[in-house]
Amino acid sequence: MSYCVNCGVKLDPSLKRCPLCNTPVLNPNETTCAAPSPFPEKTGQVEVVKSRDLAILLSVSLIATAAVSALLNLLVFSSGLWSLYVVGACLVLWVLALPAVIYSRLPIYGYLLCDGIAIALYQYMISFNTASHRWFYGLGLPITALCTVIALAFSLLVRRLSSAFLMVGLYAFLSIALFCVGLELLIRHYLEAPLLLTWSAIVLAICTVIAISLITILSRSRLRDAVRRRLHF
Repeated sequence: MSYCVNCGVKLDPSLKRCPLCNTPVLNPNETTCAAPSPFPEKTGQVEVVKSRDLAILLSVSLIATAAVSALLNLLVFSSGLWSLYVVGACLVLWVLALPAVIYSRLPIYGYLLCDGIAIALYQYMISFNTASHRWFYGLGLPITALCTVIALAFSLLVRRLSSAFLMVGLYAFLSIALFCVGLELLIRHYLEAPLLLTWSAIVLAICTVIAISLITILSRSRLRDAVRRRLHF
């Protein structure tokens, strides 16, 4: 039972205002409306930094770091060409940042080739602080070229043939086997040792067994579907 707080008349529970004096009916048992929040209800979003501005910032920072290191090496700490380590590292970081912030339209093959060239150039800079360049031409440069070629071949297979999980695994194990065999042969050639396979033969055997197993799974549709269901891909 409720009554008007102004004139005291008995009110029906369904009324919102007093029929006599038009006073709003306030029922203490009902939940009152919450006061409006003093903070804005709409959430804002910080403006995304443009890739061009980020590329300029990154390039200027790396160039400044390389230039300052070179000047310190030339004018203050002139014992040895230590600044080549910093300059080379800045160059490699700049090349690695190419696909992310600087130039995103270059094909992946171009990125991988640029990465290999940058790493080879960094090794060449390091060779100026060693007794000779023999290790660079006989070991560093060939290993870098091997890694670059294998990475290019792997990317080509994934993009041109198939990017399915099992196929990518097959490409990966074949690439690992090829890299380990090539690495051991290059090291033995550099050391003027007989071109024989020792530790890389173990890696080659393991990768070959796994590759044959993957090829068997891929060639049998029921096996392939069963593996996909169990691995949830």
